[in-house]
Amino acid sequence: MTKAIFFDIDGTLLSFKTHSVPQSTIDAINEVKRQGIKVFVATGRLRKQIQNLGDLEFDGFITVNGAYCVTTDHDVIFKKLIPKEELKSLIEYQQNEVKFPLAFMLNEGSFVNYIDSNVEKIANLVKVNVPPVRNLEELIDQEVLQVNLYVDHALEKRIMNEALVSCHASRWHPTFADVNIKGINKSTGIDKFLEHFGIHKSETMAFGDGGNDIEMLRHVAIGIAMGNAGDDVKAAADYVTDDIDDNGVANALRHFGLVKGNKSL
Repeated sequence: MTKAIFFDIDGTLLSFKTHSVPQSTIDAINEVKRQGIKVFVATGRLRKQIQNLGDLEFDGFITVNGAYCVTTDHDVIFKKLIPKEELKSLIEYQQNEVKFPLAFMLNEGSFVNYIDSNVEKIANLVKVNVPPVRNLEELIDQEVLQVNLYVDHALEKRIMNEALVSCHASRWHPTFADVNIKGINKSTGIDKFLEHFGIHKSETMAFGDGGNDIEMLRHVAIGIAMGNAGDDVKAAADYVTDDIDDNGVANALRHFGLVKGNKSL
C-alpha cells in the first residue's frame, strides 16, 4: 500500500510549456491526499524558489537535490553543506583555468558570479528570477547547500575531476548541472522523511523526468518516469507514463489504482 509519493517539480509537476500545474495533476494529488497518502516535493530548487504550484499542499520538501529537507511546519530534518575547501578550489579553477558562470545556493537565495545568455535561459525556462551577481568568495563562509554550473557535460567533467573531487553532478539540461556532496541526492531526502514519518520504503512512489531524478526513481518501491523524460530516466523507472501535458501524473496514479476513473486524454 502506497503511503508516500514524491514529486519532482520542473517537467513533472510544472509544465515547461504552460509554467503551471495541469489541472488533472492537481485533482489527482488532492484525491490521493484525501486517502491519507502523504505527498512531498523533491527538487533541485531552493525552498524559496518553489512557486507556481497553485493551492497544492505538501507534507514536506526535499530541496537542492536532498541537501536540505524541511517539513511544511518549517522543521529542518536534514542539511548537508558543500565543504568550504571545495568552494575555494572551484573559484580558483574558474579564475585560473576557464571562465564560466556558476552559482552558490544558500537558503536566502542563489547567487551567480556573472550573467550570460545561458544563465538567463535557464532562469526563464523554470520561471525563476535571474540570480543576482555576487563576489562568490565572500560567500565561502556561508552555508552553501548546492552549486550550479552553467556548462556543458564535457566541461562539467573537467571541473568535477579537478576542483570538486568530493562532489557529484546531476543534470536535467544540456548546459546546466547541479552539484552536491557525493552520496547526497533526492533519495537521501526520501529516507530522511520516511524515518521522520515512520513510513517503510516499500510504501513509496516517486515521479520524475530529469537526470537528477534517477536515484530517486530507483530507490522507491514504484518509480515513475514522465513521458517527456530522457531515455536514461525511463530506463531507471518501473513504469513510464504519459507526458506532463498529456495528464501523465493523473494517468499513472490511475494506473496504480490510487485515482478512480478512466484515463485522462
